Amino acid sequence: MSNTNGTQATEEQILYANILNKGMLIGLVMLLVTFGLYAGGIIKPAIPLDQIQNYWSMPVGEYLEVINHEFLHLEHPPTGWGWVKLVGKGDFLNFVGVAVLSGVTILCYLAIAPGLFRRGDKAYGIMALLEAAILFLAASNLLAVGH
Repeated sequence: MSNTNGTQATEEQILYANILNKGMLIGLVMLLVTFGLYAGGIIKPAIPLDQIQNYWSMPVGEYLEVINHEFLHLEHPPTGWGWVKLVGKGDFLNFVGVAVLSGVTILCYLAIAPGLFRRGDKAYGIMALLEAAILFLAASNLLAVGH
């Protein structure tokens, strides 16, 4: 596949783009479906829809403290991946699509690494694996800073 300036896209670039496109579509569909389930009242939210506007102007930390105190009643407010425990609530179910959209880049890097190594591009292969590892560690909350 060539672009307007005559350069060819590599096999890895096409693979990356295809995975990113499919992941984006899956994440978008998940966002639409989960939001429909939430907004349609099919899956009960943790915070009632008619009260959510009361919390929009709050900073995130304060919001989490308040909704935990008023609705969730957990030992600690849900931070990091804490939302996973609440995925049965419509408002937290929406995060699944966000997680898919956020994680698809990791899959892209993992998918292109073998081709880079096969082609002899060790440096790019290592960089792809390192990028995937760094993104995974950041997403896993294992590299939490400032706590």
